[in-house]
Amino acid sequence: MNGFLKWFFVFMSSMLAGFGQIFKGLWNGIKQIFNIKNYIRIFKTYSADFGALGWILSVLAIIVVVAIFVLIIFMIVLAVRKYIRFRHSIVSNEDLIEEISDLQRQVVKMTKEKDEIMAMKVAQLGVYDNTALAEGETKLAEGEQMPAQGEVQTTVDGVVQTADCRFSKLIEVDNFYKTYEPPAYNNDITLSGICEAYRNFACSRMHLYYDIKTIRLFIAGMASTKLIILQGISGTGKTSLPYSFGKFLQKDTTIASVQPSWRDRTELFGYFNEFTKNFNETEVLKRIYSSEYNDDVNFILLDEMNIARVEYYFAEMLSILEMPDPAEWELDLVPNVWSTDPVRLDKGKLRIPQNIWYIGTANNDDSTFTISDKVYDRA
Repeated sequence: MNGFLKWFFVFMSSMLAGFGQIFKGLWNGIKQIFNIKNYIRIFKTYSADFGALGWILSVLAIIVVVAIFVLIIFMIVLAVRKYIRFRHSIVSNEDLIEEISDLQRQVVKMTKEKDEIMAMKVAQLGVYDNTALAEGETKLAEGEQMPAQGEVQTTVDGVVQTADCRFSKLIEVDNFYKTYEPPAYNNDITLSGICEAYRNFACSRMHLYYDIKTIRLFIAGMASTKLIILQGISGTGKTSLPYSFGKFLQKDTTIASVQPSWRDRTELFGYFNEFTKNFNETEVLKRIYSSEYNDDVNFILLDEMNIARVEYYFAEMLSILEMPDPAEWELDLVPNVWSTDPVRLDKGKLRIPQNIWYIGTANNDDSTFTISDKVYDRA
């Protein structure tokens, strides 16, 4: 055992001595490089034999050496600053992602609390007698809505007869198109004529300059699919292209700014509020409904569509667009029918017309999600 301990002590001492020599040699090398007194002594020793040319060359040599050292020091400082800045950027991005996650968790928590409060309020709406309660249970079993306190509702052929209106914006669309006269369309214009006319319009009216190939690709994409994705870095004109094209067609583009908290279709198409008995309508829903009344080109712009997961809030529309028969393109809004519902709402279902396109813009940065293959397959 004593022999092993002696060997191990000598072995480790020799190894550590090697590391010591490395650091000692490195320190001695640095001292040697910056030993100014030694450089002055050497210069005094040999400068006595310098001629005019020797003095000139020696001064130039000193300047070059000093410049090289300054350049090396500057590059080291620059590299350190870049590394610090890079680390700070990574930390900031991680903090931002964590903050977004916290906000999303808070939104889910608040949504759950809201649902609980709504359930409590609905339970406190009023007192029903046994007969009304039995009728209400039957209606709920059949998928119909319970009437609010003091409201009398009857059902005729599956249609709830009521004076209340739950789709105010869609009713406005119905009223508008009662006296609507469609414009005179120019059916003689060619595809190349549309491209040139729009390019001139965007340049002269909007101060936007697009290559003719970009415009042709955009219009060709409209002939291929109802979902178009414009992906790239910020400032390349992804949003302004469909926006200005809507201005060119004199049919403004409906812009839906996607939010990180979007989790389901209600953010895009709205939802029925069981407490107020009104449907919370969105501009996207209104544009889809009004598109069935006209033969115009209608755009819905999903701005920064991948700031939330597209599969969450746009999943149902992706499934609809996959169906080969456009007659089956329908979106379920409400489970029953009211007598005051919009004219073109078929048994609580909204028909998706063929003259509407969904344009999504997508940025590539740390604050966005990756677009899945399923979405690319539809686009």
